[in-house]
Amino acid sequence: MTGETRASNFVREIVEAHNREGRFGGKVITRFPPEPNGYLHIGHAKAICLDFGLAEDYGGRCHLRFDDTNPAKESQEYVDAIMNDVRWLGFDWGQHLYHASDYFERLYGWAEELIRKGKAYVDDLSGDQIREYRGTLTEPGRESPHRNRSVDENLDLFRRMRAGEFSDGSKTLRAKIDMASRISTSVTRSCTGSARPPTSAPVTREHLSMYDWAHGQSDSIEGVTHSLCTLEYEDHRPLYDWYLDTLGIFHPQQIEFARLNLSHTVMSKRKLLQLVEGGT
Repeated sequence: MTGETRASNFVREIVEAHNREGRFGGKVITRFPPEPNGYLHIGHAKAICLDFGLAEDYGGRCHLRFDDTNPAKESQEYVDAIMNDVRWLGFDWGQHLYHASDYFERLYGWAEELIRKGKAYVDDLSGDQIREYRGTLTEPGRESPHRNRSVDENLDLFRRMRAGEFSDGSKTLRAKIDMASRISTSVTRSCTGSARPPTSAPVTREHLSMYDWAHGQSDSIEGVTHSLCTLEYEDHRPLYDWYLDTLGIFHPQQIEFARLNLSHTVMSKRKLLQLVEGGT
């Protein structure tokens, strides 16, 4: 298609502006990053068509990346179903099939780098306490009493998290950002070791990477140029940018678009899974 005949929308306008400016060298590389924890629905079909279709229109490519950062809820059954659905819609990822868990060693190394830079710390607060300390729309958050641990203490605790010394969720590595921000700052939390679905060699881990931590860095590793997300991730973009800028690595552009919603239709992967497993 030419610029004159291509139907315009704000996502394409951003991509075309980047191409005119020479950002990313004129490349358009996107990704579709489903969690293999349930079956896809029509809302995912919109995302698939946008991710794969946009890259195709601009002579680029789209990666299929399984966001397998929560192994307790993942299954090979869903991996197979997702791949079948993408192909059924007429798209293919070619050689570009990836898994977020492939990057765990690099993510771990970057987490230690944040600690050494004084940009991350190990927190003992529970999940509920972290939410309580986060603040509100009108009041800034409060600093954790563990925020000012030394670099050496944080490195020691984080390495012990990796060694599996702590119970699930008892330790969380958090980014040391401005507490006036309400965005989540969790990088990894302690967990019991478990293996991902057998889509490639299994991996055991005692620290569970959070989505916000794995998201931008996985995009960067793969050379993704335009990271398309639904609008609920708009509030996460400052943290996406902060991680990439603080680490000084390749920085894709996150762009948010509206979710597809239909009335009188279940549009939740979790609720659809309940219906399937409950036989109703």
